[in-house]
Amino acid sequence: MNATEGMQLRIKHTTGYHYENGAVASFNEARMTPATTSEQYMLRSRLEISPSPWTYEYRDYWGTTVTAFEVHDPHADLAVVATSVVETQPSIADLVEREHIEWDDLRAVADELCEFLDSSDWVSPPESMVVELDRIRATSEAPEQYAQAVMAMLHDRIVYQAGSTEVTSTAAQAWEAGTGVCQDIAHLTLGALRHARIPARYVGGYLHPSSQPVIGESVEGESHAWIEYWDGEWVGFDPTNEIAQGPRHIVVSRGRDYADNPPLRGIYSTPGGSELFVEVEITRMR
Repeated sequence: MNATEGMQLRIKHTTGYHYENGAVASFNEARMTPATTSEQYMLRSRLEISPSPWTYEYRDYWGTTVTAFEVHDPHADLAVVATSVVETQPSIADLVEREHIEWDDLRAVADELCEFLDSSDWVSPPESMVVELDRIRATSEAPEQYAQAVMAMLHDRIVYQAGSTEVTSTAAQAWEAGTGVCQDIAHLTLGALRHARIPARYVGGYLHPSSQPVIGESVEGESHAWIEYWDGEWVGFDPTNEIAQGPRHIVVSRGRDYADNPPLRGIYSTPGGSELFVEVEITRMR
């Protein structure tokens, strides 16, 4: 595919829990319904939950579709299957040349976008990283130049390694280890951008793993995370792969960090342990 080509993608995301000794009840939130944006249109989406629960759908503070549900009957497993079909298009920024803002322009949006400037424990850069960030800031004439330099540096320094961190790992821990997954790399990038007072937000969704998706072929995928930063408008970038957000990316949720974006979150009552299972299948339809 080329940079100006859109596509239609079907995503089947299966997740849930197996309870070692069964669960008496569970209360959950699922963020698994793709968004409709200027660059993607959600054609249809269905959420199937087993056992059959009580459900309620709403939009959270950040605009993400959330399905809240409760299971009050004893159950050994909880399974959530989200099946969606989405039309994606290339970013308008990829098709037209746009103007970049200057450092002074960030002051005008500091209040409005203050929530995307907060350095939470998830994203705060360690001191050893701050030294490098300050060096990059000193030589960057504009926010865009700083953002691109930071993301290139992180791509070179942090090795993507599946299973190298936990879901609760912080950006500082990933930096010290030199390894991480997409969530960690997104958090590192957010912390670096916010350190320079550039508003930036976490994006949760999916990425078709092939740069040349074959029509009709189903492939194994996974939940993915990337970022959007403010450059006069929100600009999407995937720091794990060092590529701009494009037609292979499917946006589901946005927020300050992972805490605002988990695909499945909840509490349950069980006398034993539990095991999370996840499976994502992505098919290019056309």
